[in-house]
Amino acid sequence: MINKKPTFRKLTPSFGSSILIKQHSDSLDKNAAYWHFHPELELIYVNKGQGKTHIGNHLSYFNNSQLILMGANLPHNGFTDRLTATGTETTIQFKADFLGDDFLNVPETANLSALFDRAKKGIRFKVETKKTLGPKIEALNGFEGLQKVIKFLEILDFLAKTDDYELLNADGFAFETDAQDSSKIDIVFKYVNKNFQSHITLDEIADKVSMTVPAFCRYFKKSTGKTFTQLVNEYRVVHATKLLNESQMSIADICYECGFNNFSHFNKQFTEITGKTASNYRKEIKLIIQDSEII
Repeated sequence: MINKKPTFRKLTPSFGSSILIKQHSDSLDKNAAYWHFHPELELIYVNKGQGKTHIGNHLSYFNNSQLILMGANLPHNGFTDRLTATGTETTIQFKADFLGDDFLNVPETANLSALFDRAKKGIRFKVETKKTLGPKIEALNGFEGLQKVIKFLEILDFLAKTDDYELLNADGFAFETDAQDSSKIDIVFKYVNKNFQSHITLDEIADKVSMTVPAFCRYFKKSTGKTFTQLVNEYRVVHATKLLNESQMSIADICYECGFNNFSHFNKQFTEITGKTASNYRKEIKLIIQDSEII
């Protein structure tokens, strides 16, 4: 039985601050992560780490540095499975109006308003932006009071003006939810994360959230924008990208290790989800990792 956890997370900045900044260099317990949301935006910088990125209806694996901005009430899982020996994760959580109700209504903040609107879909920033802003984000906690706010606004201003990014939910599906839906989805995601290498029937997963199969299928598609089968296939393909990154296993062995029982079906799903074949992915990821090590 999977225990339900609160799905609305209340965040409290330290006394005298409107911005919550957390920084750690320890590996995270991925079993403690859960599907949650909060009204604060969240900016995350990982200088070296590995894990799943699960934000809204986007699911992928990373093996490098990450700089991501998530909008208010955008559901997500804690996504860093582990950090490298020198890795650090810095998280900044803040409300869009942290400088007052009229902060985003003045002409000078029009770019920030547009940035926060884009963040509803989740934004992943690319190499040049990570290289420029990573050290500034990590140094932010060394400032106090107004100086911290000014430094943070400089970071936001850079993010608002750069075009060095990609939208994680680029299909236009801005995923927002309520606490009841989020609790059920949390149960589904945790069960799939634990069991995707085996066959999961619709009867089995519907029973986990006390629903009939037809009701579950309608609910899941409405809540996530995808079918349950699509989700399971995505989990399997994401695991395949992890193995292609970290192991020397053959692609055929990876296929079966991820829960696919048909090699041609694996190839089709991998290409549809990632936009490239597994063999091309393995070749290209080596170049990506080499580039990320420079950062």
